[in-house]
Amino acid sequence: MTTETTETSTPAKKPISIVPLFGAPGAKDIKATPPKLTYRGGPLLTSVTIVTIFWGARWKSDAGLAAIAVKTNDFLKFVVTSPVMDAMAEYSVPGKTIGHGSFAATAFVATPAPTAMVKDSVIRNLLKKNITKAVVPAATPNTLYFVFTPPGTQIVDVKDRSCAQFCGYHNMISAGVYYAAMPYPDCSGCLGGHIPFDALTATVSHELCEAITDPVPGGGWYDDANGEIGDICAWKFKQLGGYNVQLEWSNKANACV
Repeated sequence: MTTETTETSTPAKKPISIVPLFGAPGAKDIKATPPKLTYRGGPLLTSVTIVTIFWGARWKSDAGLAAIAVKTNDFLKFVVTSPVMDAMAEYSVPGKTIGHGSFAATAFVATPAPTAMVKDSVIRNLLKKNITKAVVPAATPNTLYFVFTPPGTQIVDVKDRSCAQFCGYHNMISAGVYYAAMPYPDCSGCLGGHIPFDALTATVSHELCEAITDPVPGGGWYDDANGEIGDICAWKFKQLGGYNVQLEWSNKANACV
């Protein structure tokens, strides 16, 4: 269990909670300020419970996309009990011990159909509606919902857009309802030279680890200069269980591991 000093301040600017584009400033190399995540006193997902939503009819009608959806679920089932979670234990604090997680459910949501451009508010409303209708399980303090959009759909978060400024992000709708928005990697900035599935497992692992250690962006483990645990190591990878997984920052090792 960590002995890091707990901080109660939050960043002065909007916290970084995105997967940056491949080649974007700070996406390959550690910034000039030496990384050091500090704990800000907020919640942690100590035993993450994964729920996936594949939004759009194409996730079932297109054989290639359907296969990717199945493989993505398989990846998440694997990663939540893998050495990736063992590494997250470093960021446990008294009363909040981070351990292995579980995969709870998946859903394919065809209606309303996603448009060519969807706002974050639309994703939030979609998620709330499907929780209310019991299409997906209700939130627990450890639930993390992944919402995947199909190829050709661009996600807009305030002024930022997928494939222009980010390849995914995580946030919360309300206290205890945490989610990650995952656009399909169909641009060079989000593929980074990988095939779509390998790019997807990389961005999913990035957001998974960030949501565990900083579910309320800037309120958990955070570095004001460098961002969250995954931002420091963006676009650096390792193979684990046959999957392409992003490296994450370790305070203990003072390196991406």
